[in-house]
Amino acid sequence: MHMLNSHCGIDRDQRGVVKLTICNAGPLNILDSPAINAVREGLDVLASEGDIRALVIAGQSEKSMIGGADIKEMATLDQASAERFITGLRDLCEAARTFPAPVIARIPGWCLGGGLEFAAACDFRVAAHDAKFAMPEVRVGIPSVIHAALLPRLVGWGRARWLIMTAATIDAPTALNWGLVDVVAPEGGLDAAVESTLAMLLKCAPQALRAQKALLKQWEELPLKESVSLSIGVFGEAYLTGEPQRLMQGFINRKR
Repeated sequence: MHMLNSHCGIDRDQRGVVKLTICNAGPLNILDSPAINAVREGLDVLASEGDIRALVIAGQSEKSMIGGADIKEMATLDQASAERFITGLRDLCEAARTFPAPVIARIPGWCLGGGLEFAAACDFRVAAHDAKFAMPEVRVGIPSVIHAALLPRLVGWGRARWLIMTAATIDAPTALNWGLVDVVAPEGGLDAAVESTLAMLLKCAPQALRAQKALLKQWEELPLKESVSLSIGVFGEAYLTGEPQRLMQGFINRKR
């Protein structure tokens, strides 16, 4: 593992898959401001690399990917410093959401608060069989903000309201049933489940997949009519990459 900075360990393989391991943040990967900034900086560096086909985010231990934001630091904040802190966490989540290639969150153990917001900003969430999810902010005197706004889009308003306003903890099967995660791995099978997700992504055309991710982000934000119209230009631009011509001809010429 190559250390990109003090909190980002990087592994690459020949397929164009990069694994970013969040390091040196304690056994639960609790993120304070230095860790938040370092992981965002790592994502920004990787985002500039055009040959990455997929990115996997993991924690250094099997207790969590990101256990949450550092409550010890948050307990010392005032209004101004609280806004600076949460802006940093917003920027970290947005770095995952806008990363040009698909991002998979590898989720063992606890996924709480800011950790769940970060996971929601990733494209895919693959959870261990015993993973636990919660938004506990209201129990410690703060509202859930920033990328908690993605939760109604993932699970619907009723379930998002339940998570955010009751601070209830849900298990992995419930998270799967609600649509909060995409895959729940069997015991001992988390890495295999991540690999299975990667295998599907790697069968897709890299540039088309990047274009599709960018479109999905815009579809989240734009009215339907604008989303439909915007897609036309993106469809045409796909032919500038050469991928449609090569892959469609391969499909046509395949052995029957």
